[in-house]
Amino acid sequence: MFFKKYAIGVAALLFFACACNKKAATSATTVEYTYQQVSPPFNADSAYQYVAKQVDFGPRVPDTKEHKACGDYLVAQLKRFGADVTEQVATVKTYDGIKLKSRNIIASYSPEKENRVVFFAHWDTRPFADHDPDPSKQNTPILGANDGASGVGVLLEVARVLKSKPADAGVDIIFFDVEDWGEPETAKDVPPGDWWCLGTQYWAKNPHKEGYKARYGILLDMVGAPDATFYKEGFSMEYAADIVEKVWSNARLLGYGKYFIDARGGTITDDHVPVNQIAEIPSIDIIQQDKNSQTGFSWYWHTTKDNMDNVSKETLKAVGQTILEVLYKEK
Repeated sequence: MFFKKYAIGVAALLFFACACNKKAATSATTVEYTYQQVSPPFNADSAYQYVAKQVDFGPRVPDTKEHKACGDYLVAQLKRFGADVTEQVATVKTYDGIKLKSRNIIASYSPEKENRVVFFAHWDTRPFADHDPDPSKQNTPILGANDGASGVGVLLEVARVLKSKPADAGVDIIFFDVEDWGEPETAKDVPPGDWWCLGTQYWAKNPHKEGYKARYGILLDMVGAPDATFYKEGFSMEYAADIVEKVWSNARLLGYGKYFIDARGGTITDDHVPVNQIAEIPSIDIIQQDKNSQTGFSWYWHTTKDNMDNVSKETLKAVGQTILEVLYKEK
């Protein structure tokens, strides 16, 4: 068990008798309160290796051999961790008219339970590094160590934990595909439409199980950067403010307040938007935001520098342990 200690000063009146007179004196003492972690330990070394394994495949751009190989690996790992695995394959059309085979991977624990929580992340990577400072690299696919692989790595470790200690609630872990083929800022003549999160949009309209519902959802996106800051994202506060507070308060109890900032952040189009708006499952986005950056994200976002140099075990631990703590409190 993990205990987080909190110490507060209190005033106590201590009375001392002496032969001459009685004097009242005050002194400060310390009372310690302990927070007892209820969730199993999250192994950051394990999560880091899951991130590195994905990156080792190379860019996971849909309809490439690297993408297929990584998808097969994810399915095999989830099955190894005791999940009922469903693959949802569909054809989606991108902003530039390309038709892609989307492959959503859904892992279910205790599928018979009606009380469910859903965790999700995207596992594809962007096909072009449109924010790279080197123009010659802006059509290069990115490795997506933080943008994609970090969230998936955390959730693979969550799956491993669930195999050894089931939660009271049913859990679904979803790896969404074709999240990151949205139009670059320089694109011209883009037809009207929602071109981001295509795999998630498809699932929200066509869930893997008819009538599927969950109490809430938590999206992990870019959750591996060193000293990451997670602000309370706008759509999350609009649709699921109570879940935001639940997650952020548990992070503070566990001592991760420096990551989970108690302040509003930007409003971001991400996988949680169709889950909220179409599937009508109140969902939040744990996503790194950098208020000192022009993009609002890390300096290496959508560049060729999104590699393992920008993944921290400490950050993976903070996010993974926090969502485990939230999950294992569900009854």
